[in-house]
Amino acid sequence: MKVRIDPERCQGHGRCYDLAPGLFDEDDEGYGQVAGDGSVPQDEERAARLAVANCPERAIELL
Repeated sequence: MKVRIDPERCQGHGRCYDLAPGLFDEDDEGYGQVAGDGSVPQDEERAARLAVANCPERAIELL
């Protein structure tokens, strides 16, 4: 499983990196970005799904 952020939709609320800091970072302007290559370790799957469910712009997707 991989995670992806659509930069066109992200508005920088920061919920993704607050809820799943092992999977997301913030860029210099506070917008979310995927940490590493986007791979989601099995023990982080719940956090990834929580980040997807809590993104107001629905900018995060699991692949």
